[in-house]
Amino acid sequence: MSSNNDIMSPDGQVNPINTDYQIGQDNVAFQIGPFGLDIHNRVFLISGLTVVAFVFLTLAFQNHMGPLFGDLRSWLTTNLDWFFLSAGNIFVLICLFLIFSPLGKVRIGGTEATPDYSYAGWFSMLFAAGMGIGLMFYGVSEPLSHFSSSLAGTSTEAGVRTDWAPLGGAAGDTETAMRLGMAATIYHWGLHPWAIYAVLALGLALFAFNKGLPLTMRSVFYPLLGERVWGWPGHIIDILAIFSTLFGLATSLGIGASQAGAGLNYLFGIPSGTTTEIILVLAITAVALISVLAGMDSGVKRLSEINMALALLLLIFVILVGPTLAIISGFFSNLGAYIQYLPALSVPINREDTNFASGWTAFYWAWWISWSPFVGMFIARVSRGRTVREFMISVLLVPSLACVLWMTTFGGTAIDQLVNDGYKAVTESTLPLKLFTMLDALPLSEITSLIAIVLVVVFFITSSDSGSLVIDAIAAGGKVDAPKPQRIFWCTFEGLIAIALMLGGGLAALQAMAVSTGFPFTIVLLVASVSLLKGLASEPR
Repeated sequence: MSSNNDIMSPDGQVNPINTDYQIGQDNVAFQIGPFGLDIHNRVFLISGLTVVAFVFLTLAFQNHMGPLFGDLRSWLTTNLDWFFLSAGNIFVLICLFLIFSPLGKVRIGGTEATPDYSYAGWFSMLFAAGMGIGLMFYGVSEPLSHFSSSLAGTSTEAGVRTDWAPLGGAAGDTETAMRLGMAATIYHWGLHPWAIYAVLALGLALFAFNKGLPLTMRSVFYPLLGERVWGWPGHIIDILAIFSTLFGLATSLGIGASQAGAGLNYLFGIPSGTTTEIILVLAITAVALISVLAGMDSGVKRLSEINMALALLLLIFVILVGPTLAIISGFFSNLGAYIQYLPALSVPINREDTNFASGWTAFYWAWWISWSPFVGMFIARVSRGRTVREFMISVLLVPSLACVLWMTTFGGTAIDQLVNDGYKAVTESTLPLKLFTMLDALPLSEITSLIAIVLVVVFFITSSDSGSLVIDAIAAGGKVDAPKPQRIFWCTFEGLIAIALMLGGGLAALQAMAVSTGFPFTIVLLVASVSLLKGLASEPR
């Protein structure tokens, strides 16, 4: 078994993997003045140089890159929607199997391991890293878009036409349109994305805390590749994980910057546009650097808990001053609608609503999968001591229910404002502004809108600093406490990639790179699922 000083030793019985590999044995360590580096020479150099070249070329040829990115996103989501939908279904089935099978008794970190974090701290870090920016951006806009789609038959609000024929349609039927709209929204934020995160997170945790291997992507593949994981097959896996994480994060950072910029314009009249968004990315990346240097417990954990408190405060406020009874009853009815329409929404082939499946779902699944190395490794690092069953129920069900409540509260309030109050401004505003337009119709709108901006910014920071820690661990051959200059490099280039894509095509470019890196990593993740099951089967329970 490898010497692994960076990861806590198992407590109790485990079935470790015996290998002569030593963490960091292929690393190159050297000093550049006062700055030290300790990098996996092949993984770091290939991924780092490629990222630098991508940023340079995208900035140098902005006018040419925009159309290219748009065509790339369209081709991938249109031709591979069946693949993404099928993969999402497989991950959900794997999670459900692990919850109910005897493998659920396996404990991460050994039979006597105890959790490193309380439930409160664990859920805070998990949720803030998982999809915080997306919930802020799409919490109002997506339910409204699908509601309009199912009510009128088509929608172009997000630049995508949506046809609801296989779900029965709801032309002129407001109640059914609300159910269809919320079901479609929850589908994109419920079991499927969290199943993607859970499968990879469990694999990383198992092979690090139980098997004694480095906390990096290649370790998950040991049951299938054996010692070859330390060679080029493993290098390629880790490089793909870095690319996937970087571009998945860049998409979220770009979305967060556009919403924060729109909110600042709405509240304070600060000019909106690309220049403001770039300044925001630069400023927030600088703050993220400070958090990265502070480390997991001092930086990331503290920011995550602050953000969860603010998010909970905003959520409770909207429930209390909004249509309270409609929100409370809507939570249960929307959950029922999600369960009712889940089979139709999950069908990967012969879809009549091809534009919904490709324009919305395929993009979402590719985006979640591109995030999975980052979120998965982050969840793995904070999940030691949980049983597989406890892990799966917590990671799969608890955040899904929280997303149902969030979408019901914010999306349901916006739909209620439109249907019952005739408040059309909420549908007429741009996507980044919809949240602020909805809050404007409620009391204390200036205060709540300011809190919303702070939430977007801090979600931005927690995503950036968490992602930097994860990418650095992969590029350092599994070392989880590598020299700080490496974290600075990755955190800086996360921001630069987001800026390059914003200048080279805007939201379409951000989405295109998330999908293009998500596709190869979907294949990696499907193979990793097989390896995970083999690894769990060998563990004592």
